[in-house]
This record gives sequence, C-alpha cells and structure tokens, in this order.
Amino acid sequence: MGLKVHGIFLFVFVLWVSVVVSSRSVTYDGRALIIDGTRRVLFSGSIHYPRSTPEMWPSLIAKAKEGGIDVIQTYVFWNGHEPIQGQFNFGGRFDLVRFIREVQAQGLYLSLRIGPFVEAEWQYGGFPFWLHDIPGMTFRCNNEPFKFYMEKFVTKIVNMMKTERLFYPQGGPIIISQIENEYMNVEQAFHELGPPYVRWAASMALGLKTGVPWMMCKQDDAPDLVINACNGLSCGETWSGPNSRNKPSLWTENWTNNYSFQKYGTERKIRAAQDLAFTAALFIAKKNGSYVNYYMYHGGTNFGRSASPYQTTSYYDMAPLDEYGLVWQPTWAHLKELHAAVKQSAQPLLYGRYSTLSLGNLTEAHVFQTGSNCVAFLVNANLRGKVDIQFRNNKFELPARSVIILSQCNKIIFNTAEVTAQSYTRSSKVLQSLNDASKWSWISERIPDLTGAKFANKLLDQLSTTKDATDYLWYITRYNSTSAGGNQVLHVESDAHVIHAFVNNMLVGNAHGNDQNPSATLDAKFVPNKGENTISLLSVMVGSPDGGAHLERKYTGLHTVKIQGTGRNSNLIDLSNQAWSNQVGVYGEENKFYSPEGSTKANWKGILLQNSRNQPLRWYKTTFDMPAGSGPFALNLTSMGKGEAWVNGENIGRYWVSLIAPNGQPSQSLYHVPRSFLKPSGNLLVLFEEEGGNPLEITVNTISITQQRGIMDEQPIPIYFSYQLENVTIGL
Repeated sequence: MGLKVHGIFLFVFVLWVSVVVSSRSVTYDGRALIIDGTRRVLFSGSIHYPRSTPEMWPSLIAKAKEGGIDVIQTYVFWNGHEPIQGQFNFGGRFDLVRFIREVQAQGLYLSLRIGPFVEAEWQYGGFPFWLHDIPGMTFRCNNEPFKFYMEKFVTKIVNMMKTERLFYPQGGPIIISQIENEYMNVEQAFHELGPPYVRWAASMALGLKTGVPWMMCKQDDAPDLVINACNGLSCGETWSGPNSRNKPSLWTENWTNNYSFQKYGTERKIRAAQDLAFTAALFIAKKNGSYVNYYMYHGGTNFGRSASPYQTTSYYDMAPLDEYGLVWQPTWAHLKELHAAVKQSAQPLLYGRYSTLSLGNLTEAHVFQTGSNCVAFLVNANLRGKVDIQFRNNKFELPARSVIILSQCNKIIFNTAEVTAQSYTRSSKVLQSLNDASKWSWISERIPDLTGAKFANKLLDQLSTTKDATDYLWYITRYNSTSAGGNQVLHVESDAHVIHAFVNNMLVGNAHGNDQNPSATLDAKFVPNKGENTISLLSVMVGSPDGGAHLERKYTGLHTVKIQGTGRNSNLIDLSNQAWSNQVGVYGEENKFYSPEGSTKANWKGILLQNSRNQPLRWYKTTFDMPAGSGPFALNLTSMGKGEAWVNGENIGRYWVSLIAPNGQPSQSLYHVPRSFLKPSGNLLVLFEEEGGNPLEITVNTISITQQRGIMDEQPIPIYFSYQLENVTIGL
C-alpha cells in the first residue's frame, strides 16, 4: 500500500514539474520581452566569464543582483572553447555551463550572445585562428566554408544549452540569444555577399528552435522574428529604433566606463554615474525602452594573450563592479536607485498610453499613463545650464543633461543628476616587497642564429606564421658589408606593434607604435663587421586584431627592411625580399620557463646582481607567499618595462608600464592576481622582460576601498549628440 502511494505521489510530482516547465515562455511584442505572459522592464549587466574566475562568479553575480540587475549578459568565446580544431575546452574560466548555473542559482536571467564573432576587445574577435587557414575562407559573409563552421559551432553551443536544460522554457535562465554582432558596421564592405549572409544567419539561428527570441545588435536590416538592438553611448539620442513595430526597444551595450577604450599609452577616462543614468533613463523614456544592458557591469581582467591590440590587462575597470569585483561608487548605488524608480513605474511604462511634449529648448516630457497611474520623464538635454519648467501646474528645476522621473506625474522619485551615494577611492597598500636579490634568478633569452635554418624569399605575415599562439616572431637574415667601420642605418617598417633589433647579437634599437598609430617604424644606427653580419629582428604583437571587414586578410609583422649607408658608402640596400629565416616564439616560452615544471628544468642564474638588471630580453623568477586575508591583490610592476607575467604558470597578462600616457604616468601599474591562482606559500612568479626593468622593486599590494570623498567630485564628461525634439502622441 505504501509503495503504491509513493508511486502515485512521484507521478503527480513529475506531472506538476512538467506542467510548470511547459508553462514557462519568452516572447515579445512592440513594448517588451514577455516572460510567462507578462511584459518586463529588464536591467542587464555584462559579465564575461573568462575575464574573471569561477571562484569570483558567485560574488559578482550577487552584487549585480543587489544592484537591481535582472539579467546577466555574456558573449561566448569561440577561440577559448575550441583553440584547436575539434578540441574543446569548457573548464576553468571557460566553464560556460557552470557560469550560467550560478546565474540561475541566484535567480537571475541570462542573455547569451553566441556571435560567434564577438569583437569585445578580445583576441582575433573571438575567432579561433585555425579558421583562418580553412581553404576558401572569408569571414562573416555569404561564404560557404565560413557558414559551415559558424553553424557547426553555434549548433554545438545551442545543443549544449539544451542538454543542460538552460533555456528558459526548459527551466533554465536563458531568455534571449544573439547571433552575429554589430555586422552593420562592415556589411557594405562585403557588397552583394553581406545581405544574404544576414538573412542566412537569422534563419540558421531560428531553425535551432531554442524557445527564446534571437537578436542582432547594430543590425537595422535584421530579418523578421529577429530583434534588432542598439549598442552605443546614448541610444536614446542616436538610435532610429526597432525596424518593426512588433519588436521591442533593446539596448545591448550601454558603455559604462571609457569614452575610448583604455589602452597602453592613454589616460583613463571615467564615465560619470550621472551621465550613465541619464542615458539609460532617456532610452526608456524616448525610445519606449524596456531592456538596458550595461557593458560592462564587471569588466574584469584580460588574462594571458586574450586582449586586442594595445588593450590594458584591466578591462572596464571603473564599471559598477571594478576589475577586482569591488563595488565602484557612486556608479553602483546611483544605478541601483534608477532601477528601483523605473521598476516602481513598470505598469504604466509597459501598458500605458505614451505621449511626449516639448517644454522648451532641448527639454521635453515623456508621459506613460494607464488610468490614474501615471509616470513622467522630464528631460533636459542641454549640456550646460539648469532649466526651470512647468509641467501639469507644477514647477521643476531640471539640471543640465538630466532626466527627472515623476511618480503619478507629480512626485520626484529619481533625478539622474543628483547623486546621493558617497564616492569612494580605491587604494592599494604594499604588503610584500620582493626586494631580496638572493631570492631572484634570471636567464637571458637566446637570440636565434641561422644554424640549420630554413629560408623564405620574403618577410612572412606574422599571424599566419605563429598561428596567433605567441606574441613573438623572429626574422633573421645575413647581410654582407664590403667594409668595416662607419655608421649605417637599419630601417624597419612593421605592421606589428614592437620591434627589437639586433646586429650580430648586439641590440641596436627598439621601436613601437601606439594606440593612434599601431604600426612600428625603426631607424637604428649600427657599425657592421666587414663581411657577413647577422640581423635578428624580434617582432612583437601586443594583441591580435579584433574586428573590421576581412579580418582574415589583415597583414601583420615586418614588411620593409633596408640598410642605408652613410658618407661615401651611402648606398641603400633593400633586404625585404632576400632570404629570411623565422623562429616562432621565444626560447623560454617554448620551454615553458614560466611553468612550475619548466622552471625546474631551466638553467637559472642565481642572485640578481646590479649588472643583471635592466637588461633586454631577460627572464626573471622568484617566489612569494599568499597575502593574508580574503581581499583582492595585485602586483605593482611600475619598475618594469614591457613583457608578460605568470603566477604558478597562470598568465596574468601583458604588462607595459614603460609606455607612458600624456599625464606622465603608466596607463596601468597594478596587475590583478586572483587568489585562486595561489597556494599558501611558495608561489612562483616569472616575468619575461623585453626592455629592461628592475624586478627588485616589484611589490605585492592589497586592493581596498578606503576613503570617502565629496559626492559631487566627479562631473559628467560632456558628450555631444544631436537631439531631435518630437511632439507626438502614440497609443500603444
């Protein structure tokens, strides 16, 4: 009898679960995404799982939820998941399922931007480099090889999500997915191959039957049944809106940090909380926006070689959650207040009648009303100067570039220009100084010779030769001089980013580009030997390109090498098309000096003497203990030049403190080391230093929020957009 009752109960329970799951749905109309039959106003935050660690994910997601975020948005990084064709990686920082399950466990939704092109200031735009070598390949157009591999990867990801039951109708958190990414930026470059590719990508995605909507950002010609969304600094001012009245207004990227991305050699530009809130509120009011995603809500760290050219290791550091996962104020709290005010007004926003009214020069009211329930957004788009206006028999003062939200159209519940949260200063404190010379060891990197070399009669493309597996490619050749003595000039032009030039194993010069002019040009004087001379040029990429049309065709590396004589021997000798040998990577990298295993096999020299510092192409090694406590920490590498750093074999990224910004400071001095990379003591630190530097001045610093400042210390940075007034009334 008991067994029968238990069996009946189990049957009923399974039936109940089945009914609940089957009733879950995501659709949309011209006002919003509709979840389980109800329109929703949704605030979303971008957190990229590979730019943090699994140990950080729970805290990041919890802080986002506390800040009023409903949805976590992430790209899917193809080259992280399939670095070698047919060999997949879904572990560690690339454990996509674990990340999504953490989002689900904390009761949030997820927006999955599969792409698979992502750009994202990420290595090769997210494409695995093996894709470049497929015969007949042209990326992102109506090209059969590309479509085959794109569909294969997208299908794999979708099927993985289905198997794990992660789409919303299955009981999971994924409520929307994205196919392609900002394709409108390059579509015209592909001429007649562009539009059919857009239609194919949409049809392919819809055919996968995920049960949730698909979107394309920056794609005004997105086909029916795929939502076109906006990316940009202020979509309420610049976007023309959905391309169909049946599609909602979605903002997939509201940029939270820099007006230009933080790159080496540039100064940090922080976006004020007031301006960020203004643009979000304006989009909701002016475009009937129902979905705003902050890009990034947490930027994180570009570990390893994952960054695109000149990108700092720190990514969107001053987002609501900073690089270390600390709450950045006042941005986090100011946006939280905005989210609460908007959600308080959700009913009229989603179901009310909308109207707009001009109130004067660049000022207007946007009103949403259902019966007696009314919400108004009063907008002053003037960049300077407050404006006094009258609205429904009440007087209001609108600060410059502000939106005031009125409950019941008469009570102020939020003002984007008034920050009530305190601002905080982040500080670092030296916990350990790695200044004990006896604990450091070093090795000079080998400069390759031509023994047993194979030659090509041209300068090879760097990425095609290295397969984007290393930043480094040596170009080596012989040069015969008819006389000894007398200066000559080695002239090198490169579409890579850095050049280190050696003649007969002696350094003769360095050169590098910058954010505005990425390519490098070198003119270095040298004195040749009579007879044969060896020229060894180390070409360095500081990130592979991440976007643009015909990414697969972009040339990188050296393209011109000439020698100019002086005085009587002033002949110009062009070496560009003579026989060149190449070595992929550097010796210490090939032999994994940076790893615990490879480090033990290397022939390190003990004690870091004065004459063994500030030398080019040097490997340095020491150990340090885990800092006390549980807070984040970083290595201060201000005393170094340029290179890469590893902790216990984990690459914490490229550093480049010698490339000074216009303010006279390095663009980045502190380099994040997640605690999950460490053990309690004896942690191996290895650096490959290209230029010089003194490792004895490296410190281990704890990072904390320590000091309050006045609440209005940071003012909005002016942004100039055209602003069109509208006087219309629309019944929705």
